[in-house]
Amino acid sequence: MRIGMILDKTFPPDPRVENEAIALIHAGHQVFLFCLKYKNEPENEIIHGIQLNRYLSNKIEYKLSALAYTLSIYTNLMCKKITHFIIKNKIETLHIHDIRIAEAVFKANDPFKLSTVLDLHDNMPEVMKLYPHLQKFPGKQIISPRKWKKKEEEFIAKADKIITVSNEFIEEVVGRTKIAKNKIVLVPNTVRKSFYSNITINEDIINRYKDDFVILYLGDTGLRRGLQTVIEAVKSLKNNIQNLKLVIVGSNTTDNILKDQVKNLGVEKYVDFEGWQDVALFPSYIIASDICVSPLHRNIQHDVAYANKLFQYMSFAKPVLVSDARAQKNLIERTKSGLVHIEKDVEDFTNKVLELYHDKSLRENLAKNGKYFIEEEFVWEKVSNNLVDIYKELEERF
Repeated sequence: MRIGMILDKTFPPDPRVENEAIALIHAGHQVFLFCLKYKNEPENEIIHGIQLNRYLSNKIEYKLSALAYTLSIYTNLMCKKITHFIIKNKIETLHIHDIRIAEAVFKANDPFKLSTVLDLHDNMPEVMKLYPHLQKFPGKQIISPRKWKKKEEEFIAKADKIITVSNEFIEEVVGRTKIAKNKIVLVPNTVRKSFYSNITINEDIINRYKDDFVILYLGDTGLRRGLQTVIEAVKSLKNNIQNLKLVIVGSNTTDNILKDQVKNLGVEKYVDFEGWQDVALFPSYIIASDICVSPLHRNIQHDVAYANKLFQYMSFAKPVLVSDARAQKNLIERTKSGLVHIEKDVEDFTNKVLELYHDKSLRENLAKNGKYFIEEEFVWEKVSNNLVDIYKELEERF
């Protein structure tokens, strides 16, 4: 099939989009990717077999995307571009990445009546509630997560197939929308085998931390990710772990709050803010670590979605310590690959770190279980079969 993937961002990078597209190409499909550009990039390019079609956008259009379900301007602008994309590439089916651009896709598809797959990377209406700019004027007044949720349910009803990233997300969607369970399919985020089997080690990172007991965090450092709990715990952990080092690889606009917290607690020598780093360096940071963490705050989004960092950690046989956000708690307890702490509970987090620190055999057993789970059950090359099966079914139906 000639599959038209629709992404309202620049590409690359987007690991989920790339992984899905490559899996479908390997299954014999042609994948054309609609994406945006804001600078002088080629309009057409082939990356890993993905046929990119970049459409010029701008800052005004980007800002209008936040108002997609307040005003119709963004939808109308995108609809014209998507119509051109469909005709130009003779698209036979549409794969929509998340809901911001979904209305534009369905509108563009009206005359073509192509089959559609709606890929829900996140529970977007719930994530929006956590955005800082929606907590104050004017965002709070003009952007309504309730409207976005209503639109999401409308798109779920319209699409031929739905994809989500966890079983907990499937349960939430089915329970809320009452769609048939066979309409929704699990295609989780996880790592490709090449992430952990075809790597170049950065010796500088390994040597820098070789004498430390490293607690590692990878990814977005927004406050809802729970790093304030970890930083607070460092104050007492440093008294029990002499060579302690908290290494934070990632960034967010709220990093000044985390850095101020570190300074106020007087623990600067125990915390390294590495900023955002190239994904190619992630394996070296993970190898240099002893415990890897995902201290998410609990909310509807975090309770139904896994952080991809979990699978990155586990693929290198590292024990994980996660908060009791439901999806990750269920995963870690089922696979026996780490420990679980109560969200935002500094004392419980501290106690779990010390339990792992004092019991090397526990760390090793948990790490071994996590790696086994990735290699035998959850590596991308295996979980992507569900995605390939969707398109087999669509080929037969349409």
